[in-house]
Amino acid sequence: MIEYVGVPKNEVAKWVGIASAVTSISQGVMAVTWGTASDRFGRKPIILLGLTCTMIISLLFGFSQTLAWLVITRALLGLMNGNVGIIRTMVAEMVPEKELQPRAFSIMPLVWTIGTIFGPAFGGALARPAEKHPGIFGNSEFLKRNPFILPNIASALLFIIGITTGFLFLHETLATKKDRHDYGLVLGKMLTSCSTSREEKARYTVQDDENTPLLGGKPPQKKEAPVKRPSWKEVFTPQSKLVLIAYALMSMHTMAFDSLLPVFLHTPVQQLHDNPDVHLPFKFIGGFGVDSQTIGIYYTLIGIIGMFIQFSIFPIAAKRFGVLNCLKAMSLVFPIIYVVTPFTALVPESLRHVTVFLLMLSKLAATIFGFPCVTILLTNSATSLTVLGTLNGVATSVSAVGRASGPAICGMAFSFGVKKGYVIFPWWMLAIFGALSALPVFWAIEPDGFQGNDAEEEQDEPQETDYGAADHRQSPEARASH
Repeated sequence: MIEYVGVPKNEVAKWVGIASAVTSISQGVMAVTWGTASDRFGRKPIILLGLTCTMIISLLFGFSQTLAWLVITRALLGLMNGNVGIIRTMVAEMVPEKELQPRAFSIMPLVWTIGTIFGPAFGGALARPAEKHPGIFGNSEFLKRNPFILPNIASALLFIIGITTGFLFLHETLATKKDRHDYGLVLGKMLTSCSTSREEKARYTVQDDENTPLLGGKPPQKKEAPVKRPSWKEVFTPQSKLVLIAYALMSMHTMAFDSLLPVFLHTPVQQLHDNPDVHLPFKFIGGFGVDSQTIGIYYTLIGIIGMFIQFSIFPIAAKRFGVLNCLKAMSLVFPIIYVVTPFTALVPESLRHVTVFLLMLSKLAATIFGFPCVTILLTNSATSLTVLGTLNGVATSVSAVGRASGPAICGMAFSFGVKKGYVIFPWWMLAIFGALSALPVFWAIEPDGFQGNDAEEEQDEPQETDYGAADHRQSPEARASH
């Protein structure tokens, strides 16, 4: 698409990087604002708004005919959607139990992995339909003028399904907004009532509790406490600062690795014997000479294995060894992988495919363990439910800065290293970044589950005169049972 809008072939890679960086930077600028908005107005409306904005902007992106419009829509895509941090917040509010968090926080990366496997293939198959499928779309002047709109239209249809599902069935998790009347849920219950048995209807509609009047009538209404906007001191606790630093640095070096690896794999194999430009073990610039199609196959296979690791192995390991211990181990694995990576190009030709596969699998496994562990530690570092949205917004911002700066810095380092004859230069720079990201991890502590249970606020509420407050003061176990 970059080439279609008039960018010369020798500058396509540069503008692809710029477009990606613009999206990450824009997301970082607005992530805190979206998180704070979810703390004030509720998680559900902000998520639905973000999905709607993303759908509209994706369609505008598909109509791009100039480089400027393409970059602008990519920037809007980052500005108008902060759902990543908000969804993490919702997961934390739904699953406060420490023993269940590894399984819960592995679901979103699993879905993301599925999208990265099938999304590019899905988009590539639908791009330029008039050229690729002339028998079906060859007579459409609209698709000829807009060769990249069809995959975005298909994406918009998926967004509509997601928005509709969220509107009808997604429950609000923000404590101060849970009692708000939700017309979407009412409509969803009406639509599904025809498939609900009479016994199930009775079970869900006749539920007496301690607030139900003995003689019938409406139960006492809960009083909604005023929302207190958290201070930055409540958001940035010593524990959360350490985790945020680790998160930013980890995003930086993992994203840089992901951007450098395809270039390294595609770099031609260098003749090592009788070559005056080669002085082993450090001075060489050879890669694997792998074509783009083979690289795509590597990523597909690794992604499928990654889904198994994400959902089956990670929760068991985190439960057995602890989230912080798993993160410490991965923090040490990352630098080792980066140091070893350039030397994998020196293996015999018969072992090249196996070496690439093991290299990519090691990096993916470390990432699969690392990021959910960081997310769980960050969630458990929150002092209150009211700061979760803002805290995850900050996390999204610092992660976006890392994702934008990592590829840019290490991309320049890769060019410099190849020019000087030392392909190890960018990889060892990454190893330094990986080692730095390990430092705050070893200073951090692992709390006993989510700290933001608002226990102190609940104890300050009236106890004799307010039935709603009495219900709100139930233990976490009792609230979970409801």
